[in-house]
Amino acid sequence: MDDPIGIDVDNEKNLSGLGNDTKVLPVADHEEAHHVALHDVDEAAAFVAGFHGEITEEQSRRVRRKCDMHLLPLMMTLYFVQFTDKTTLGSSSILGIRKDTHLTQSEYNWLGTIFYLAYLVFEWPQTLGLQKFPPGKWMACNILVWAVALCCHAACKNFAGLFVCRFFLGVCEGSITAGFLIVTSMFYTHSEATQRVGYWFLMNGTAQIFNGLVSFGVWHIDPEKFAPWKAYMLITGLITLAVGICFWFFIPDSPMKAHFLTQEEKIIAIERLRGESTGVENKTWKREQFMEALTDWKPWAFMIYAGSNNVANSLTNMTSLIINSFGFTVWQTALLGCVSGAIEILTIYSSVLVIKRFPNARGYVGASYAIPNIISGVLLVALPWTAKAGLLVAVYLGGVGTPGFVLSLSWCAESNAGHTKKTTTNAMLLIGYCLGNLLSPQMWQAKYAPRYYIPWGIILGTYVANPLILLGIRYFLNKENKRRDRLAASGQIQVEKYVDENGDEIDPTFLDITDRKNMAFRYPL
Repeated sequence: MDDPIGIDVDNEKNLSGLGNDTKVLPVADHEEAHHVALHDVDEAAAFVAGFHGEITEEQSRRVRRKCDMHLLPLMMTLYFVQFTDKTTLGSSSILGIRKDTHLTQSEYNWLGTIFYLAYLVFEWPQTLGLQKFPPGKWMACNILVWAVALCCHAACKNFAGLFVCRFFLGVCEGSITAGFLIVTSMFYTHSEATQRVGYWFLMNGTAQIFNGLVSFGVWHIDPEKFAPWKAYMLITGLITLAVGICFWFFIPDSPMKAHFLTQEEKIIAIERLRGESTGVENKTWKREQFMEALTDWKPWAFMIYAGSNNVANSLTNMTSLIINSFGFTVWQTALLGCVSGAIEILTIYSSVLVIKRFPNARGYVGASYAIPNIISGVLLVALPWTAKAGLLVAVYLGGVGTPGFVLSLSWCAESNAGHTKKTTTNAMLLIGYCLGNLLSPQMWQAKYAPRYYIPWGIILGTYVANPLILLGIRYFLNKENKRRDRLAASGQIQVEKYVDENGDEIDPTFLDITDRKNMAFRYPL
């Protein structure tokens, strides 16, 4: 059969770079050629070695549609499940879990903290596991353990039992966002990845609506026969178990192993990423890339932003209690919680549309969506306790700023090249995320109730800092891009070519080199 992209898809030797019909590329006087071994570069480089064809826009769109059809539904479902699961504590707070397990306010706060403490401690081991082992299978194993731990909540009778269950939830959840960022960057270009991260992250809003409806449903269970919060834990745990099984069988570990792509389509999937400079996969942990990540300002800036942004995320465990304290009944509180979910869906989806129209506006968009957060913080501090409607609106406004963190996830991954560096920077951002979530539950002390001026004041401070950090990141990345443009225009950057053992040129995308070393790299803004 004729091959529409000019390669023999059945010739495994040619595809693996082991064929003999290769050529050494000529190198001009102003260029320098480097010979590299295929096992030292990106896994994708060996897979497409020997390919010299061109792919059309239609072929690229066709493969992207197949990736969307097979990856997005399950990834979105899992992200929906993981947010549902980690917020079960907040939803259960109005369903009787505090009374049945005799929790004090301090113990309840610690159940929120231990989740993120476990997340923090195991984030780095999880990142290493995602690089060393097939990421799809690694995530699936974590999901299955996570599902069992969630179901075990229903058997708990005291703080100690819940503490252990929440600990294991945190351990396992650390693999999901980091793993999703890796898988998304394997299959999509920078602009496409930003949109897909938005798609699976907006499922958090869907989960909030689901939580509200399920909480409302189980609230009608007779507590004398079966505790509503236990039914809620079992429902979410069993759903998670089913999703984990599906994840094991249907999520590929890389484009090279995607069961839904033909051999030709796998090459197209990889070639679509040519020029993206962040690569696909490399199983070798590289110390020099790890050290570069630790000495680069960008990962630290994203880490600080993630920490600051997620101080307000402690509201996931407190919102139901706060709304309930406004004087609403349990069933009204459960349904009112759905509004926050709808707001999150609308804001994230709208931000994705804006980024699609203006690809280099991540910093501006994230900062713009933070403005309603600042208004929210001011209202929550300034309004009298009697202004229940105004306080409720202020709580809802606080959810508008979610797109900033969503954009930072893909922005951080796209701004750091080299597989070890990329996984390290992703881990650093998520460690910041953990720190924000770990420390913030301790703000909600009983002595501050019901007005909580101190927690709301701290949250207002982070609301002001968040857009400034995003704009600062954009400013310095843009400054570096302009510097590299000037050096390239003046001829001070030497053109470098890289060839494998057979003399075939390897695109910088598949070299597994970092953004600092690859001066042709330009940072997304």
